[in-house]
Amino acid sequence: MQALRAPLKLPNGRKVQCRKVQCAAQGISKGEVKKVVLAYSGGLDTSVILKWLQDEYQCEVVTFTADLGQGEELEPARQKAEQMGVKEIFIDDLRDEFVRDYVFPMFRANAVYEGVYLLGTSIARPLIAKRQIEIAKMVGADAVAHGATGKGNDQVRFELGYYALKPDIKVIAPWREWDLNSRTKLCGYAEAKGIPVPDSKRGEAPYSTDANLLHISYEGNALEDPWVEPDESMFTRSVSPEAAPDKPTYVEIEFKNGDPVAIDGKELGPADLLTKLNQLGGDNGIGRIDIVESRFVGMKSRGVYETPGGTVLLHAHRALESICLDRGEAHLKDELMPRYAELIYNGFWFSPDREMLQAAIDATQKNVNGLVRLKLYKGNVIVVGRKSAASLYDDKVASFEDDGGAYDQKDAAGFIKLQALRLRTLATGRQLIDLGDA
Repeated sequence: MQALRAPLKLPNGRKVQCRKVQCAAQGISKGEVKKVVLAYSGGLDTSVILKWLQDEYQCEVVTFTADLGQGEELEPARQKAEQMGVKEIFIDDLRDEFVRDYVFPMFRANAVYEGVYLLGTSIARPLIAKRQIEIAKMVGADAVAHGATGKGNDQVRFELGYYALKPDIKVIAPWREWDLNSRTKLCGYAEAKGIPVPDSKRGEAPYSTDANLLHISYEGNALEDPWVEPDESMFTRSVSPEAAPDKPTYVEIEFKNGDPVAIDGKELGPADLLTKLNQLGGDNGIGRIDIVESRFVGMKSRGVYETPGGTVLLHAHRALESICLDRGEAHLKDELMPRYAELIYNGFWFSPDREMLQAAIDATQKNVNGLVRLKLYKGNVIVVGRKSAASLYDDKVASFEDDGGAYDQKDAAGFIKLQALRLRTLATGRQLIDLGDA
């Protein structure tokens, strides 16, 4: 149930009707929440949420802003929070932790959702949820809040993370409670509450974006028709393949235990390494995809993504695995990958089945050590070399020249006969059945 509140009067005299949320309908009684930790970007939406929480729940709000390499200046978020009366403000640089503990483990699995999506948004949510819960425990908060809508996957990813780490936490999801369901209503509420509204936010944005060090996504509005090609001006992390240099760029990536550790002989930390790969990939038109994906909540959604560094990393990692992994473990790993990718996409990073799969994947990576050489050219990642002290490739056995007795080709006849036994038996038996039916 929702009860009408007195209209809000805007500076220009216009009135906006708002509804008073009955918190009990969401499982949280008004007055039950004393302090809430809000995942806060400093943008219009989360600033409105901050004020709405203060008004509707009459509770103290603690803001948390994560630096995941999204490329935005974060100090304005602190200033906005202070202006709105927030006493406890957390702005955390999580870039290295994000890449080291989330992105790299995922890339050990070569995780790709529905054949193309490198899970750039999905993999960021568990870390944000984890840090929110850590802060909630630190400051004695009894609730957390996020700005994800009730139509998308992120609400699920955030909340599965919250509950996995603190089962008794209260969760507030304003987009599932309020009726500020249009840009006009949101701006009206902001103006009525004295929240500055940039001119760029007054109309409907052509699309929504989400960015971190791994990728940037574009969804909604102008992109909702899957037949319409996105405008080139939309892209921010890569040049188009047509505009990429006519001369290829060569790069060497060194791996240790399945993780990249150096580029062109220079050791780099996790965040710096991915930043460098983003620059190399983006400069060569690499990492753009335009897909229609199956959301966990049930609908199809069109998304456009730029993941330049991740695309380069995936090709390099698979190339090194091709000489370091046994066929059986490599093939089984590829069979497990879609399930692993789906768990991450759906928000089950902290689930025992994801951790079980991670342990199996990591066990294969102890021998994935070596160097991969790539050629980056006009949107393409071309593997041109790979080497490892743990390589299983034996040029003497594989050679078409005289191998000095390393491989006896006569052995293949017996191998083929044994492999064909069940097929020959099947064909003979069914021929007899067919004759009997004739």
